[in-house]
Formats: sequence, C-alpha cells, structure tokens
Amino acid sequence: MGSETSLSAKGQVVIPKDVRDALGLREGARFDVLMVGPDIVFRPKGKHTNRSAEEILAEVRARFPYKGPPVSIDEMNETIHQSWIDSALRSDK
Repeated sequence: MGSETSLSAKGQVVIPKDVRDALGLREGARFDVLMVGPDIVFRPKGKHTNRSAEEILAEVRARFPYKGPPVSIDEMNETIHQSWIDSALRSDK
C-alpha cells in the first residue's frame, strides 16, 4: 500500500480510503500519535494497543517467515535504498 496524503492548514491528515478499508477504520476512530525517529505513526486505539512489542514482532515473524541466511543491517539498508531508487526510476517513466 503506497498512498500519499497531505497536512491541511488546520493540521488534519486524511487517511486514504484503501488504508482505512484495509484496517477497518470508521469515522470517529481514535489513534495514538507516536514519533518514531523522523516518522509519525498513527496507531489505532483498541484491542491491539495493549500488545507488547515482543508480541507484535512475534506476529510479524509468524506472518512473514524468513528462511534464508542472516542478513546484516547494512545489507538491509542497501536493499531498501536500491528499492527506493528503482521505484523512483519506474515513476519517472
């Protein structure tokens, strides 16, 4: 999901419809707003907000198992960087 939005003069952000639909968000939904490094994270309040980071990580690992060799942070960063470059080149066409 690669949606884009903007900040209004009143500080409001519209969450794109495909994201709202995928997360089951409805009018009046409440969020925790977190700063994670330079990023802003909107975390819906509700049943999932009481889970620990370890529980969330375990769920992610279960959904997306990796069976390859260990990968260093530098290798991950290089792969992400190359993906951004590839994406930018595709969008220029």
